[in-house]
Amino acid sequence: MIPLSPERKPALVPEPDIGAKRYFLWTIGCQMNEAESAKAGAMLRQAGYQPAHREDEADIIIVNSCVVRQQAEDKVAGKVGSLARLKRANPDIKIALTGCMVTKQEEALQKRFPHVDLFYGPSEFEKLTQLTPELGEIDVDLAELPHYYEDTENETGISAFVPIIYGCNFVCSYCIVPYRRGREISRPFNEIVNEVTEMASRGVKEVTLLGQTVNAYGHDLPGDVELSDLLLAVNDIDGIERIRFLTSHPKYFTDRLIDTMAACDKVCEHVNLPVQAGDNDVLRRMRRTYTVEHYRDRIQRIRDTIPGVTLSTDIIVGFPGETAEQFEGTMELLRDIRFEKVHQAMYSPRPGTLSARWEDEVPADEKKRRHQEIEKLQTEVSAELNQRHDGEVLEVLVDGKQRGRWRGRSRGNTLVFFDAPGDWLGQTVNVRVTEPMTWYLLGEIHEPARI
Repeated sequence: MIPLSPERKPALVPEPDIGAKRYFLWTIGCQMNEAESAKAGAMLRQAGYQPAHREDEADIIIVNSCVVRQQAEDKVAGKVGSLARLKRANPDIKIALTGCMVTKQEEALQKRFPHVDLFYGPSEFEKLTQLTPELGEIDVDLAELPHYYEDTENETGISAFVPIIYGCNFVCSYCIVPYRRGREISRPFNEIVNEVTEMASRGVKEVTLLGQTVNAYGHDLPGDVELSDLLLAVNDIDGIERIRFLTSHPKYFTDRLIDTMAACDKVCEHVNLPVQAGDNDVLRRMRRTYTVEHYRDRIQRIRDTIPGVTLSTDIIVGFPGETAEQFEGTMELLRDIRFEKVHQAMYSPRPGTLSARWEDEVPADEKKRRHQEIEKLQTEVSAELNQRHDGEVLEVLVDGKQRGRWRGRSRGNTLVFFDAPGDWLGQTVNVRVTEPMTWYLLGEIHEPARI
């Protein structure tokens, strides 16, 4: 599962031309959703639309939904419900709902939200022509428009999310995603390479290759093609400085993939590899198809092959039937591996999944206690790991400003802030760490920007 991102607000945009139609995008969920919203934005711009600052300024509003957790679904419902007021005030405004909430739910959603004009599933971009006839009139192949990521946290457009495989063939007992996004379909190899090449020509320096199971890429394509081959090809594209990919499955994190990461100078030394639990019985009930021993072996192989690699993972606490002893297995795994970041969630049943049929045995207060125990451990581990960077010089790609400081990320995906006169936006700079904090680093410019 791709880690959830915070609710995204629209990009900082220039004042639109007087008379131009405008669109507003509201996105919640994983980076795949962000990429698909960016694609919709690119299509609308080709049709002459311009981004709006606010919902009430827009001619069309698109809400991109997530249902992987109840909290996310509740936020979507609240947002869509709130748009009824705008629709009453301006009946000409067009509202679309897309994302995982829509798949196979169109009829029920139409009854629930009658003010919504269009419901379309993930990646069903062609349906937008029902609201914007202008899309059918432009002399551009909409399928070839890039997924171009842009938001307030990435003011320069130097980073882009690139979906490479859609859907998921795994049937983890707690996950609704395969039922909403369907089975795995890999995008053609050359199509992806051409898209990244186009992005590089527009100034993109960092790409993140996306998939629900990104390292399953290529298994459904003709020939012997896999993620390693794609990394090698993207590594050769002029202008691209950094390559990341997520989310991977431990079953497919092969020796070849690890060796390819080490061989490609543009592939960043960071791996997100969800484990979900540190007990084999829990993993079996989750239908994760690997053991704790296999997971530990993959982590050790990664660390042995890629010096300085940083690691992040996903954990679910309070899965049905998880005992105190089994939870301690998760704690032991976290203490042993010492991840830089842990994305954790308290289990909640999702209707339509296998585990939703089971008794949700772990009490809510116990789930919260376990969540807090991991949070406490990870706070200590993150602070200790960041302390190792004190005085170290890190290569930072600057993507914006926050509270008056320049902000960027290291190759290991650590957030770094620094103060410096001049304009460093979009540049890759060397920063000496002067003050390691628990969740980020403070530093100072060590050298001029690298061209």
